[in-house]
Amino acid sequence: MVFVSEIKGNQMATEMDYDVLVAGAGPVGLMLATELRLAGIRVLVVERREELDPAGKAGAINIASAEAFERRGLLAALQAREVTMKAGAVPGGPGERRRPASVGHFGGIQVPADPVDTGDPSLRGRGPAWYIQVPQIEVERVLGQRAAELGVEVRRGVELAGFDADDDGVTVRLQGRDGRADVRAAWLVGCDGGRSLVRKQAGFEFPGTDPTITFRQTEGTVEGAERLAQGGWQYTPTGVYVYGPVPGRVRTVELDGPPDDWETPVTAAEMEDSLRRVSGVDVRVTEVTLGTRFTDNARQATTYRRDRVLLCGDAAHVHSPFSGQGLNLGLGDAVNLGWKLAATVQGWAPEALLDTYASERHPIGAWVLDWTRAQVAVMRGDAYSGALRGVVTDFLDTTDGATYYVKRISGLWQRYDLGGGHRLVGATMPDLRLDDGTRLCDHAHQGRALLVDLAGDDHVAALAKRYADRLELVQGRVQDQDDAGNTDDAGNTDGTGLGGLLVRPDGFVAWASVGGAGDPVGLEAALTRWLGRAA
Repeated sequence: MVFVSEIKGNQMATEMDYDVLVAGAGPVGLMLATELRLAGIRVLVVERREELDPAGKAGAINIASAEAFERRGLLAALQAREVTMKAGAVPGGPGERRRPASVGHFGGIQVPADPVDTGDPSLRGRGPAWYIQVPQIEVERVLGQRAAELGVEVRRGVELAGFDADDDGVTVRLQGRDGRADVRAAWLVGCDGGRSLVRKQAGFEFPGTDPTITFRQTEGTVEGAERLAQGGWQYTPTGVYVYGPVPGRVRTVELDGPPDDWETPVTAAEMEDSLRRVSGVDVRVTEVTLGTRFTDNARQATTYRRDRVLLCGDAAHVHSPFSGQGLNLGLGDAVNLGWKLAATVQGWAPEALLDTYASERHPIGAWVLDWTRAQVAVMRGDAYSGALRGVVTDFLDTTDGATYYVKRISGLWQRYDLGGGHRLVGATMPDLRLDDGTRLCDHAHQGRALLVDLAGDDHVAALAKRYADRLELVQGRVQDQDDAGNTDDAGNTDGTGLGGLLVRPDGFVAWASVGGAGDPVGLEAALTRWLGRAA
């Protein structure tokens, strides 16, 4: 039995059990908590902030994240909160909007949309916009509402003060306004940000590169803004700056080291001084309504698990915010970890399943760190970086360059090495439209594995019965044969069509066949590998 206590005044309240305690109620912690709760896990989330953080952070989610939300039935709620920031962009789904003029930036270099090859197999059916402009605070609101609907207990104004881990679980010391209390959980997951107390106290190694820049972003009132250069990021010998596209939004990058002070709010005077230093323009910042600082400290934990303690999101990896990869990386971590940790708690996880969380997600985190380091390299004011910037600008203006960029920032390149001969294995599931009018993602809302029988195979149905407590059987025919993944990158089947799929709870394909069951031995092996022995 795992006992916990809740803070209630200075008294110890009724004892209760938690399977998992999540430190941090940002988007990553909330996504993880909802994934766990879908599987029936008893989870507690603690957050030191009493209210959502209004500071400007990530401003968009990419298509990999959008598809993860869609699999849980949450995409429409995010799209309802989308912000139109560029002329010509029309709110709506990824396939419903006109193509924006730019698809993003790399170190401040705007990447034009026109050269992007929308017929590329990886992008077909996913465009013409490859991100959804929704502020991070709105992502948190959507996930917070979903957590409440699922009955996740979220305690705000409660801080993790320390913990002691043993073979059976973790005793966590919590500090709230009304006192301190110990809680007991089987597992502790640190989703508590780049300066994670969980990571530090658990003794995770955190190697990487030291910070070299200060990035400031504010919204407020700027007098003399018309004298600033318009039209994207501006490079100067002392840094980089951009004004807009939202009136009053200013971003500066100074290249002389990290900020001396992380904690105090960014003031109007601080932002004015930075903007003058970088731009050389005599402007006045008279008001700051929102402000934040970042740097390019790039570090990654060597492992994401130490016994009963795990890391997720920024607690596992930190980097500069350029290209908005941090939020999406953390959401991917949470979706990958949630079902594996739930299976471990419930006792049916195959041996070493939980270890695949780090082995699958660590390489993607390492890529993001290098992607952000490369952007800092092209932002510097020296002649070498200027020359490199020219080469990268030319490359991104080509079809190959712009298409490569989109596939990277959209997350569509990400796949896991799960073995198997079919190209779909290791990729996210295709967007199949079935003859009953449903889409495959409609069947993924409950967070269970999907065994998809497209050929009416009795053997597949029999296997599904044996795993009925862990997966949902989906039977039908593909409405449009082209939806069955008949493209090079999405699983070329030489025009024949899929016979079946095993989709993990995180949406990644673990087995695929052409025609009928095709590979019954392979299917049984995949079921055992990812869902354990049948009940």
